Amino acid sequence: MSLLAKGTLKKLKGANLENVQYHLPVGDELVDLSPYIGKNITLSHTGNIFCSSCGKKTKKSYSQGHCFVCMKKLASCDMCIMKPETCHFDQGTCREPQWGEDNCMVDHFVYLSNTSSLKVGITRHTQIPTRWIDQGATQGLPILKVKSRLISGLIEVELAKHIADKTNWRTLLKQDGEPIDLHAEAARLLPLVEDKLAQIKATYGEDAIEVLNDAITELNYPVLEHPAKITSHNFDKNPEVTGTLKGIKGQYLIFDTGVINIRKFSSYEVEVSDD
Repeated sequence: MSLLAKGTLKKLKGANLENVQYHLPVGDELVDLSPYIGKNITLSHTGNIFCSSCGKKTKKSYSQGHCFVCMKKLASCDMCIMKPETCHFDQGTCREPQWGEDNCMVDHFVYLSNTSSLKVGITRHTQIPTRWIDQGATQGLPILKVKSRLISGLIEVELAKHIADKTNWRTLLKQDGEPIDLHAEAARLLPLVEDKLAQIKATYGEDAIEVLNDAITELNYPVLEHPAKITSHNFDKNPEVTGTLKGIKGQYLIFDTGVINIRKFSSYEVEVSDD
């Protein structure tokens, strides 16, 4: 067995080529996973977790890789990141106003995607198609461009009354969803939220929302075999994950022994090795 890398994990990096190709960030290394599809690899957790912000050792990871102190003080860990419709920037209570200016008070997309079924989501204008790759979506389509994270959140909440806003990760890993005509779905859904869009424009200006007519992005993932039954690996329960790498989809490594969500274990120190 040879050591490929040792360090703290970060979320998988996927490149949008004809087929998505993944690298696993381990400390300062980027491990190209393409050569290991269909081969045995092992991830061993050393027992150490280091905060992704301050670098201090922490017994527990909060908000995907932070220590408790950073989780409580960083704007990127605030509840409004999970629920953007609760953004409180305009109230002057943002934990880090400059971070809010740079990340929330910028253009966002409201999109439709196919993550085994139709869902609505939002993301910063710089995160297409990265957001879809992170989710394991096989199709993605931006339908609206808006002026802030708050506005995108308000629209997402309204659209979520009609379609899902969360991914069923088990279904995602068991199969690829049937192709969806996302343009037709957009044409069906937008009239249902017409009143909300008009209300937002009245509050934030006519230029707050732009209706898009983009092309659908199609994404293919390196999966040799979808698991019939989902078993989840968890470093907190078993520090070693090993087996034949059957594929990668979203933030999941799919082994013949089970699956692991790499993003969930951000900042965990691991050793990665192959046979």
